[in-house]
Amino acid sequence: MYRYRALDRLLIRQRAAQFRDQLQRYLRGEISDDDFRPLRLQNGWYLQRHAPMLRVAIPYGELNAAQLRTLARVAREFDRHDSGPWAGQGGYGHFTTRQNIQFNWIPLQRAADVMDVLAEADLHGIQTSGNCIRNITTDALAGIAVDEEVDPRPYAELLRQWSTLHPEFAFLPRKFKIAITGSPDDRAALAWHDIGLQLRRDATGAVGFRVLAGGGMGRTPLVAPTLADWVPWQDIVLFLEAIVRVYNLYGRRDNLYKARLKILVKAEGQAFVEAVLAEWEALRRDDGLGPALRLREQDLTALLPMFAPPQEWIQRGPADPQPEPNDPAYRRWRTRQVHAHRLPGLVAVTLALKRPGLPPGDVSAAQLDALADLAERYSAGEARVTHEQNILLPWVHEADLPALWAAATAVGLGAALRGRLTDLIACPGGDLCALANARTTPIALQVLQRYQDPDELEALGDLALHISGCMNSCGHHHSGHIGILGVDKDGSEWYQLTLGGSDGQSAHGPARPGRVVGPAFAADEIGDALQAVLDTYLTLRQAGERLLDTVQRVGLAPFRAATDAVRHTTAATLEATP
Repeated sequence: MYRYRALDRLLIRQRAAQFRDQLQRYLRGEISDDDFRPLRLQNGWYLQRHAPMLRVAIPYGELNAAQLRTLARVAREFDRHDSGPWAGQGGYGHFTTRQNIQFNWIPLQRAADVMDVLAEADLHGIQTSGNCIRNITTDALAGIAVDEEVDPRPYAELLRQWSTLHPEFAFLPRKFKIAITGSPDDRAALAWHDIGLQLRRDATGAVGFRVLAGGGMGRTPLVAPTLADWVPWQDIVLFLEAIVRVYNLYGRRDNLYKARLKILVKAEGQAFVEAVLAEWEALRRDDGLGPALRLREQDLTALLPMFAPPQEWIQRGPADPQPEPNDPAYRRWRTRQVHAHRLPGLVAVTLALKRPGLPPGDVSAAQLDALADLAERYSAGEARVTHEQNILLPWVHEADLPALWAAATAVGLGAALRGRLTDLIACPGGDLCALANARTTPIALQVLQRYQDPDELEALGDLALHISGCMNSCGHHHSGHIGILGVDKDGSEWYQLTLGGSDGQSAHGPARPGRVVGPAFAADEIGDALQAVLDTYLTLRQAGERLLDTVQRVGLAPFRAATDAVRHTTAATLEATP
């Protein structure tokens, strides 16, 4: 993984010192709330429903063991509170669908101290909020996937360096999200981003990008179309500069709900494409900016050693080889949580952050420390945050699987859930977020408690449940095979149900938003409505069909009839949105 250099460290330490000065002036009353707001947002600080929330950037999802221990320290020393599922357990963090981590209970008076602690471990909150280019995400299997054509991580790092504190793009019309993968199978949900980048090789072996632009969820879910089928890797920064310049110039600033790139792309169509291509050509002809933005072979070569496999670790061999136990729980875990690896003798392992009684993606200070220990002992000191709010260990010796399973199980991270109903993803919702219309945690906890039988989960098969607390879609409900969206109706919590969404992985078909199944459900109905969907699927499915297949074949009508039958609130008048 990338190792910060002196310039990187100088930048984040200067930024932390700058924020400390800004915070102190704000606390003394020298800076107004309105003036302080963009300053704190630029460093990842939100004011949420009950307390400040800090979002820490994890570029393309990679963490080392020392950084995990620093995050544990932040949770333990700064993120303290006395209510909710983590009360009395020393604080916690929440891993998000965009490979970041959030802390929800840090007093603003201590914010600068936290930034100093993070900076010591090469961590920060720069550009995790605000109308700028956010944290660049990628496939959690980057660099190790058996189907990968090009490792996207060095390119993601070059894009991180280009986009960080970019003076022209600090105040875009709205936030801007980029994802990148090097595999033909899209495990990074490219089409749901403002820009999706797919690395590929042509017949000669040359490397280039397929560029998608104009995707996003929210109030208007749109799947990004292909903007360019081939951009040479040397030109990718120039091409992205052209896209963001056109967006910055023509994006809507008069309407918050129409300010994202997706709205501009949809509204302008071919005119947008032509404007980007014209800007790209102008940049390439620019004698000053063109050469400065065009990537050189030495730029990439300098990074490649940092992303090379950990040879010393590989040659050292397993840390604790043991016979494979004849335990059904272990066999399920090995089947569900272990990924094939491009290097012989190695595997990657997903550790599940979904447990009954705790919100999805949450992890305690003690578990963050435990993850650091597991990464050091079994994965060359490296861990990765996944799109599904789990943790992946990328460098595990296959012979260490029994020992790793036992150690992970002992700290509550050994569940076998990947690809099943209870491997759900959810935003923090109305319990914490000031923007949310409804709570998500009670729904997630109900599902995690209600569906614990491993045989039942296996019978349900490949199934992705995504839950969002509002139309901002931080829980990615649009791309869920089953999506649940919290909505407000006259001050009450209601939940809209969608079916048939996809994030774009080849096994799930092209990226598409789910379709709404009738009017919304009251909070005490949504659990039964979910069960009605599952029962209908099990009744109607044909041999080998997944829920997605059955929905595509039979349509929504039988699912609506089944879910309507479990309604018991006569006031269910909130009609479905198209």
